[in-house]
Amino acid sequence: MKLIYQHMLSFLLIILTTVAIIGYSEILYVTNQSYSQNYQRMEDYASALGSLATTDKKNGTYLLNSEFLHQLEFILHGDDLHIRVFDSKSKQIYPKTSEDLHLASDVLGILKQGQEIRIKNNNDSHTYLGHTKDSCTGVLVPWISDHQFIGAVWIGARVKNVEKPITMAKQNLVNALIIALMVGLGLSFALAYYTTNKIKRLTRATQKVAAGNFEVQLEYTGHDEIDQLAANFNQMVRTLKQSDNEIKKQEKRRDQFLADAAHEMRTPLTTINGILEGLQYNAIPEESKPKSIELMQRETKRLIRLVNENLDFEKIRNNQILLTKTEFNATQILNDVSIQLSHNAEKVNDRIKVSAPSDLPIYADQDRFTQIIVNLVQNAIQFTKKGKIMICGKRVDHGTEISVSDNGIGMSDEQMKYIFERFFKADPSRVRDGSGESGLGLSIVSSLIKQHGGKITVKSHPNQGAIFTITIFDKGYEQYITD
Repeated sequence: MKLIYQHMLSFLLIILTTVAIIGYSEILYVTNQSYSQNYQRMEDYASALGSLATTDKKNGTYLLNSEFLHQLEFILHGDDLHIRVFDSKSKQIYPKTSEDLHLASDVLGILKQGQEIRIKNNNDSHTYLGHTKDSCTGVLVPWISDHQFIGAVWIGARVKNVEKPITMAKQNLVNALIIALMVGLGLSFALAYYTTNKIKRLTRATQKVAAGNFEVQLEYTGHDEIDQLAANFNQMVRTLKQSDNEIKKQEKRRDQFLADAAHEMRTPLTTINGILEGLQYNAIPEESKPKSIELMQRETKRLIRLVNENLDFEKIRNNQILLTKTEFNATQILNDVSIQLSHNAEKVNDRIKVSAPSDLPIYADQDRFTQIIVNLVQNAIQFTKKGKIMICGKRVDHGTEISVSDNGIGMSDEQMKYIFERFFKADPSRVRDGSGESGLGLSIVSSLIKQHGGKITVKSHPNQGAIFTITIFDKGYEQYITD
């Protein structure tokens, strides 16, 4: 069943149940009032008749003239009232009948105690009033004089006359139910449509999002649960849009990385394959073979470096490496790296200079710290030609700060957002001319710094170089950040 019909059915059930309860209470009230008023009226007539009774001097009993009763009954014919009179022996003395009619013995016992009896329906009662064609209701009132039961009178009216107000109340209830059904149907449809229309809007919006449209935003003005759901939906779509954009960027960088990796692998593999074919067919002179073998070794190391960088990054990212942190002199490592990479710097006419105190204590994993500095300096060399690269070190509060600066091509603010992400290259064109790296160096640096409990920042402007600053904190002062 559709939700709109469920809502309509719920509203209708509530309305009909409410009307039925109110109607039942009203009918019950009208019924009680009708019979109560009828009983009261009959009792008043019976009491008045008792006061009009005369005394039979022969036997001392109270009597009512039959002619008088007949005339009285004729007068009350408009109210459709009927009278029966019984003597002290419970025999019916008015109206006269050929049958010997008496009240039931238990009824007589109640009357002799001076109690009135209210009969709602003579056809349902076991007292003698006989079963009549039309059911009657009325009262049996005892007449007592000097504490002696001398007779009783029954005054009654047809039940259908007494229940006319009840019949009218029932008819009014039916009319009310019909009107409530019609009005309720309209109101329930309007309310259900209003509610389900909001849900339909959510459904249509969800379908659009499922189809890949992350520009969907729902308008809402209220503060009910569905409006709150719409607000949450809008927030979800915005988050999905950001995630989708990020995924697309990651995919783009991954594709670029695969292309770069394929290019880097193809060049050394082509070189190695060419040399091997030359050796196979003796196309390389004897004096050139040592250089050819040396070239194959360099290209092989290049391939191994590319593979190792990827494996190393995965291990670092997944916390699969164990840091062995000790305190050592960072200046010695900085000088060693400067000497180690000076040959690469000279190829592009760069100069490397170290500025640090002779004793610069640092608490870190020595091998991984060396890897961090090597990657930062290699990155500076990659994007600097005919420039200067400065490696500076100093002590700060509870830590050691190392900065690597250059005066190379620099980066824009947009590039700096992604500089520490995997596969990102600030200048992809350098891969094509063979001067680029794999795009993993700074990602490895960032991951290693985080595992050391340190921090790394970068400042740069296009064509004004870049400054990478790392801070390694002393033991007990690490600042680990949970992603």
